[in-house]
Amino acid sequence: MDRLFAILMLFIFLGATTVAPDPPRLIVRGDDMGSSHAGNEAILHCALNGIQTSIEIMVPTPWFPEAVQMLAEHPDIDVGLHLSLTSEWDNIKWRPLTICPSITDEDGYFYPMIHPNPNYPQRSIKENEWKLAEIEAEMRAQIEMAKRNIKNLTHISGHMGCTSFDPKVAEMAKRLAKEYDLDIDLVEHNVTYIPYDGPHITAKEKIDSFIKQLHAMEAGKTYLFVEHPAYDNAEMRAVYHIGYENVAADRQGVTDLFTSELVKQVIKDLGIELISYADLVR
Repeated sequence: MDRLFAILMLFIFLGATTVAPDPPRLIVRGDDMGSSHAGNEAILHCALNGIQTSIEIMVPTPWFPEAVQMLAEHPDIDVGLHLSLTSEWDNIKWRPLTICPSITDEDGYFYPMIHPNPNYPQRSIKENEWKLAEIEAEMRAQIEMAKRNIKNLTHISGHMGCTSFDPKVAEMAKRLAKEYDLDIDLVEHNVTYIPYDGPHITAKEKIDSFIKQLHAMEAGKTYLFVEHPAYDNAEMRAVYHIGYENVAADRQGVTDLFTSELVKQVIKDLGIELISYADLVR
């Protein structure tokens, strides 16, 4: 009897001291704040009422001032500077903050593309004689303007991969991130990027494929999911480039995904912890 009691107590002790694995952690990032009014409104809505945990803002864009006002009213939202060296849409353009002719077209706009694109021949940065010094000056100007206007800025990222299209650019961007205390490196924090796991044209497909990806996440690991919320309205229906014409409907689907009650419930049921960039260094 005493032996059975001792065994029982041992099982109880082992159960009490077993450490549960850390839950999966997920950063949900909404990109391109500042590029449109519809995007600004949807991105903020997803941060306040959805699963989105970080906002990326673009400084040279036309709706940057509105974005600054919105973010000032919500200082607890994690914000990243989405460094921008391209202006990809056909009907709306933005220019750099500095004089950088090696990365702008004859009208002074950023080129639409980073990498060569047959739909936009000779209108990519890599097809032209870009200069590292001009890119650094422009990135510095964007960082300094963002820091002047946004108090809750925590990190930088690159729009369309502009911080990583060349090793020299990547090295310089890393140096600037450290210099301006915005260096939250996802690689160094072992963060894994995850895409949709399946088709993602319609809102329903987005939700289903995102949920499928959530089920594949592993305990103890940290993940990043990136998308672009906006609203399907007249403004966004005028935004497109060749090869991506369904921008408004596509980005409305993202807004629907980020605010989906079903998605919220699945995240809760799976025990997934939603975190921001800032949480990586706390």
